[in-house]
Amino acid sequence: MVGGLLLLALAYFAVGQAAANRNGAQTAADAAALAAAQDTRDQLAAQWRTNLGDPGKWQKIFDGNVTVAPSCWRAHQLAGQNGARVRNCEPTGPLGYRVEVENAKAVGKSIVPGTERQHAQAWATAVIQPLCAFQLPEPDAEPDTLPRLACEDGDWDLDPEDTGLLPEPQDLFDVHLVG
Repeated sequence: MVGGLLLLALAYFAVGQAAANRNGAQTAADAAALAAAQDTRDQLAAQWRTNLGDPGKWQKIFDGNVTVAPSCWRAHQLAGQNGARVRNCEPTGPLGYRVEVENAKAVGKSIVPGTERQHAQAWATAVIQPLCAFQLPEPDAEPDTLPRLACEDGDWDLDPEDTGLLPEPQDLFDVHLVG
């Protein structure tokens, strides 16, 4: 009976060890996907600032239909900081990333044979969601009139002469994990 209880305790330990390893991999995948998406968000916000005086380009920027540098380097960086390595990182359309990771450390020895060489794997998808809307000025408006930027956290009356108080990237775009 004592042997049976000991075997049962070891089995629970093995399951707990595997679950902890899997949770670590999921944390690394979540962080990696969010990091890649946040880097792209920051690039989109920078392009919006650069094109502040040309509202005709804003919609393409908010839709992600502009050229940005690849952001998977940030996924690799964050996965490494969380004890994992990226197996795959790819954009999911213009406003998202799917990242698959594998824990750098194996599950380790347990009563289950072969676990000493097994690595937990996980994936996550992060998306960028525009938080602002705008309406282009009427054709008869003043030439330098910029649209009012209506964002979830408030409206922005933009002045092309005073760019000191512009929305931050997190005011323009939300980054979050999905399914």
